[in-house]
Amino acid sequence: MNQKELESKVRHIQVHSRKAVLELLAGEYRSCFKGMGVEFEDVRDYQHGDDVRTIDWNVTARTGRPHVKTFMEERELSLYFLIDVSGSGDFGSGTSTKREVAARVFALLAFASAHNHDNVGLILLSDDVECHVEPRKGKNHVMRMIDLVMRYEPKSQGTDIAHALDYLNQVRGRRCVAFLFSDFLDHGYEGSLGETARLHDLVCVFLSDLRERELPRSGMLEMMDAESGEMRTIDCSDGRLRRHVRAEALARQQKLKNLCHEVGADWLSLRTEGDYLHEIIRFFKDRNNQSADAK
Repeated sequence: MNQKELESKVRHIQVHSRKAVLELLAGEYRSCFKGMGVEFEDVRDYQHGDDVRTIDWNVTARTGRPHVKTFMEERELSLYFLIDVSGSGDFGSGTSTKREVAARVFALLAFASAHNHDNVGLILLSDDVECHVEPRKGKNHVMRMIDLVMRYEPKSQGTDIAHALDYLNQVRGRRCVAFLFSDFLDHGYEGSLGETARLHDLVCVFLSDLRERELPRSGMLEMMDAESGEMRTIDCSDGRLRRHVRAEALARQQKLKNLCHEVGADWLSLRTEGDYLHEIIRFFKDRNNQSADAK
């Protein structure tokens, strides 16, 4: 992609996302993420029926009367977007690569966050943390991050999801909403995923392309592993091979989905050939319905 094409794609994402965000905001975003807990507000005299776990023992000892802490809901929300910029993200058999889809969905959610005066931060990952942008508010901040995601040239082509999640858990002491965008072509991240889901509201966004699931029915296909650089020629007329590729892709997706369910993370699957706006709105609706059912 030359510089002119890249600039055109960046402008399209920025403009289209600001229009699309109006539809999203009309429905589900704000009710989906309401705040990340409570913060201390004041102390007052204990009253019958108060939760004894809120007793402030220091004030109680000093005054000789039982006092309890009062809290208020945190209205300010912080979102972190962890985006995999390793080599495999540059693959796309149609008009969009996995990284471009990640950038569009990131833009949509980040503009929704900015509209609601939430803080938005960014971590770009390969087999290392490539870039870290601290959470801030504002549409200009979001525009700069969209530009960064599209233009960034990673120093490495590999993937280490565990390292990025561990990094987030170290730098982010308070609970946040964390969106992890990746094709999850990695291993050994299960423990870190579980720990992140415990500390934060984690959403795993699984990115895939049609040709990773379905090979053409005929012809020879030359493929390169974007992360290792290894070349391989595939005979697509081999029905067993096509079935094997399909089965492996489905199994990998189901394994990640099951893992997310086990550790309490949310799950969203996006395809490069799919309607990402529709999928995001449906995800928010499903999440809100689950919250309502749990009450």
